[in-house]
Amino acid sequence: MNYLKEIWASRELLANLTLRDIRGQYKRTIIGRLWSLVNPLAAMLIYTLVFSFIIRVQPDPGDPSGLDIFAVWLLCGLLPWNFFAMTVQTSMGSIIANTGLVQKVYFNRLVLPLASVGAIGFNWLFEMGVLLVTLVLCGAFVWPWIPLVALTMVILAAFATGIGLMLSIANVHFRDTQYLIGIVMQIWMYLTPVIYPINLMQAQSDRIGTIPGTGFTLIDLYRLNPMERFVEIFRNLLYDNRWPDGGTMLYVTVAALLSLVLGLWVFRSNERKLAEAL
Repeated sequence: MNYLKEIWASRELLANLTLRDIRGQYKRTIIGRLWSLVNPLAAMLIYTLVFSFIIRVQPDPGDPSGLDIFAVWLLCGLLPWNFFAMTVQTSMGSIIANTGLVQKVYFNRLVLPLASVGAIGFNWLFEMGVLLVTLVLCGAFVWPWIPLVALTMVILAAFATGIGLMLSIANVHFRDTQYLIGIVMQIWMYLTPVIYPINLMQAQSDRIGTIPGTGFTLIDLYRLNPMERFVEIFRNLLYDNRWPDGGTMLYVTVAALLSLVLGLWVFRSNERKLAEAL
């Protein structure tokens, strides 16, 4: 409880650091915040070309929305994934990026990764707003689902923040962490149905059957990935325009709480030693 009071007492510093990060991201650029759309749009164009036109991957049409546009389907999973990956990687490096500040001034160090999350979250709101407009223009009925989309965004932010907090401590002690996580994120993305539909994995699971020596199938292990569940929820709400499965919502909520609580505990346990470790 005292730690939460410390965080609340640092809210002005947190707000200033977040604004600093937001203003500094696209300083002296011509198109400014529109650059936040360039990476996901470029990725969308590349993946659409490769997976929709060359490999001919075809997701099921939105049910009941009826949408059948690969690029829009892709963005509904790509934007949440990009937010998760950027939050983890940026918050992981937030302590090292502010070494001088940490070594010279005493303050609650937690505000550094939280400020990174806030800045990335600001960009994500902008990107998701553009996606919502695109969905409406394509004929999707997204307005009733916006509150639940916002709630899922908060849950995903908590999940990513918890992982980022743990990795920010690991990165201070072991600088190899940032390079390792870059590789892990690439693998993790391809183990998540961001650029391909899950029915492809289901088909392989059905073909292989139960994994020898276990009572699990390939799809059972695959669905342990919380990001698979998050992508499913966002596509259910935005692309399909229907309620996500209650069990899936419970799964991601529990995963986010565990991640955040563990991340806060690890960060709190090592916070006082950061200046010396740097």
